[in-house]
Amino acid sequence: MTYAIETIGLTKQFGAYKAVNNLGLKIPEGSICGFLGKNGAGKTTTIKMLVGLAKPTNGSIFLMKTERRFGHCNNSAIGYLPDVPNFYGYMTATEYLDFCGKLYGMESKKRKSRIDELLKWVDLLGVKTLISGYSRGMKQRLGIAQALMNEPHVIILDEPISALDPIGRHEVMEIIRSLHGLVTVFFSTHILSDVESVCDYGLILEKGKVLADDSIENIKKKHSSNTAVIRLCSSVDGSRFHSLAKGRVDLTIEEKSPVEFIMRGENMQTLGRCVPSMLSEAGIALESYKAYVPSLEDIFLEVTANA
Repeated sequence: MTYAIETIGLTKQFGAYKAVNNLGLKIPEGSICGFLGKNGAGKTTTIKMLVGLAKPTNGSIFLMKTERRFGHCNNSAIGYLPDVPNFYGYMTATEYLDFCGKLYGMESKKRKSRIDELLKWVDLLGVKTLISGYSRGMKQRLGIAQALMNEPHVIILDEPISALDPIGRHEVMEIIRSLHGLVTVFFSTHILSDVESVCDYGLILEKGKVLADDSIENIKKKHSSNTAVIRLCSSVDGSRFHSLAKGRVDLTIEEKSPVEFIMRGENMQTLGRCVPSMLSEAGIALESYKAYVPSLEDIFLEVTANA
């Protein structure tokens, strides 16, 4: 497997405080990776080191197998949208992207074709309004176009959907979704449902350390193994069942509601035997029993609570 982003022992220290602590990442090429963490977890510091805006205290960074050294970074393979992007409000989108293309040394004909392609992609083609008159969502879409201007292998987006209304967020996420397989997308966000719907890879950071780093599918499998969710017919039955299950050493129980419980055992066979037996002996009616598949939000709350 080829990794678009790889870090080894990446650390950023401010005095005695380690904002990023011995970070080891391996983000597959062509994936869309959601970078998750609470405020202060170290996400923005990590991103700034990846794009060359902050010098690591220790460790190494590789983008598309090429090592990036602070102060000597070639940005031809990377595009970047910061969390609070600044634009020249007196320009149009076309003028702004043309300016960015010149900074990359792109020749005139190539700039024009790339600008038209990108503005169509982000639904801004033909918009003559000055950027100062853009909505927040329009600016974010233009920011993504800017990040793609130099045809990078990797684009890094810091909170691209923060402060957007539902329509703006949907538009930006659809653009990100359309990039799957064409470019590696690494973006930080607090909105876990968007990561779950768009990303194929996830990374959870807490106190500068990685708590989860895998495909979304594998993260969910890991946190759903040997776990089932049962639903009973009444809260009275739920109370009785909860009391019975708490006395078992081979099971753990988590109450989701008065009638719904998450059960964990050594394996699914143990759950399949114990739960029906307990219900039958107590004369409790079962409404449903199924394997438990946690949401990304459930997993995030679980792993960060235990960090």
